[in-house]
Amino acid sequence: MKNSKLIFCALGLFFPASGLNCFYLQGIKSFWGWTQLVALIGGIIGWGLLIEAHFHSAPGWVLLTFGFIALEASWLTTITFGLRPDEKWDAQFNPGIAEQDQTKSGWLVVLTVIFSLVLGAGVLMTFLAIAFEQFFISQLYEARKLSQ
Repeated sequence: MKNSKLIFCALGLFFPASGLNCFYLQGIKSFWGWTQLVALIGGIIGWGLLIEAHFHSAPGWVLLTFGFIALEASWLTTITFGLRPDEKWDAQFNPGIAEQDQTKSGWLVVLTVIFSLVLGAGVLMTFLAIAFEQFFISQLYEARKLSQ
């Protein structure tokens, strides 16, 4: 069975941090696939803790950070493997493939790479802005407690 670069990139773009792209290439025994999936579930739990505690939950921030890292790693993997030359892709994931069946990346792979970059950068900036905002709000809160 031929592993398609387009399917791999599409799974990474549309189902980030689910590990589906890793499971597609390596099967159910993929360590990184399970790691991403567990981190995503932890991130969802962390988001729930933060909402419940009005963004004042250290475990919530830690779990959310793991989920965020899984999201970003998924998009980064999509970019990295999407930009890999077709010959290297086939050598690693389609060894011994016939010459007429070799991978030929097209514009759809390039578009998945572009959208992964845009989403990854947007989510990164949003996460950092919210995290720094909450940090500085907590510092102001602690300063007010000390001044009273």
